[in-house]
Amino acid sequence: MGQRRRRNRVAFPRCKVAGGVEGRVVTIVRQPTTAGVRDAAAKIAAILPPTPLFVVEINGVSVAFKAESLQPVGAFKIRGAWHRLTALDDAARLRGVVAFSSGNHAQGIAWAAQRLGIPATIVMPSDAPAAKLEGTLALGAEVVRYDRATESREGIAGSLAEARGATLVPSFDDPWIIEGQGSCGIEARRQMEVEGLGEPRHVVVPCGGGGLAAGIALGLRDARITVVEPEGWEDMRRSLEASWIEPVGPNPPATACDSLMTRQVSPLTFEVLARRDATGVAVSEAEVAAAQRWAAARLRLVIEPGGAVGLAAVLAGHVRPVPGMLVILSGGNVDIAAYARALASG
Repeated sequence: MGQRRRRNRVAFPRCKVAGGVEGRVVTIVRQPTTAGVRDAAAKIAAILPPTPLFVVEINGVSVAFKAESLQPVGAFKIRGAWHRLTALDDAARLRGVVAFSSGNHAQGIAWAAQRLGIPATIVMPSDAPAAKLEGTLALGAEVVRYDRATESREGIAGSLAEARGATLVPSFDDPWIIEGQGSCGIEARRQMEVEGLGEPRHVVVPCGGGGLAAGIALGLRDARITVVEPEGWEDMRRSLEASWIEPVGPNPPATACDSLMTRQVSPLTFEVLARRDATGVAVSEAEVAAAQRWAAARLRLVIEPGGAVGLAAVLAGHVRPVPGMLVILSGGNVDIAAYARALASG
C-alpha cells in the first residue's frame, strides 16, 4: 500500500529551537514557499544571466521552451544548489556538504560549493554518464561511487554526512532545493511577458523526484502543471492519480533518462504538486529520442534524454499545445556515444 496523502501531516524537514513550556524543545517546520522561490530567483539573477527562451510554433500554437541545458553546469540543478548552500551559516560551510546524484545535482552542488569555498562530497552511481562524473570532479568535489542495483545512495550519503558533521543536501527532498529550482519559472514568466506571450498558463516539466515541478508550481501559482516521466518510472504520475505516494514497481525497464530514475518521490514534492492538482504523463524511449533530434534540428540545442521528456510529451501528442505553454528543457549533459545513436535512430 502506498503512502496516503495527508494534507496537514507531511514529513517536511525540521529544525529544533529552544522554547515552549518550561524550556522544552519546540519543532519548527520548514516548508517551501512562494516567497522562498522569489528570494531564490533574486539570488540567481544576481550571479547568472537568464537562460534563453525559444519560441516555436507547434500545431499553430506558439510554445515557449526554456533552455536550462545552457546553464554553466548544463542543467537547472545549479539553481537549487545555490539557494541551499548560500543559506548555510559559516560553521556549516566549514563542515562541508554531502549530496547524492547521477550527475546534474552533483555538478550543481559542486559548482556552488567551489564558488563558496565549501568542501563537497558527492555519492554517484558507478554507471553515471562519464560527462557528468568528469564535470563533477573538475569542479573540485570528492566523488564516492556506489552500485545503483545493490546499494542505497541515501544510506551512504547519510552515513558520510553524520560521520563528518556535514550538511546532507538531497536532490529534491529539501525545501531550499525546491525553492531554488522554482526560480526557473519566475525567470521564464518575465521572458514570456517580454515576448508578448503573457503569463505561463500550462507548464510541462521533466520529473524525477519532482523538485523542479514543485518549485515551479509554487512560483507560478496560476499555471497548470504537467509532469513528464519515462515509461516504467512514472511514480509521480501514478501518485498524483492515486492521491497517495506510489513507488516505482519492481524491475523497472531500462531507460536512457538517467536523471529521472527516482524510485519514490518525497512527501515534500508530492504534497506541493497534489495541492496544485498537477497531472502527469509518460513517454517512451523512442519518443524521447525523437525529441532530442527535434531539439537539435529546430532549436540547435543538445538535450539529454531526461531533459527532453517534456518536449517529447508535446511532440507525441500526450500534451496538447495551448497558448501560454511553457516547456522546460531541463538538461543537456549527454553521453556523446548515446547521443549520436539517438540522432541516428530517426
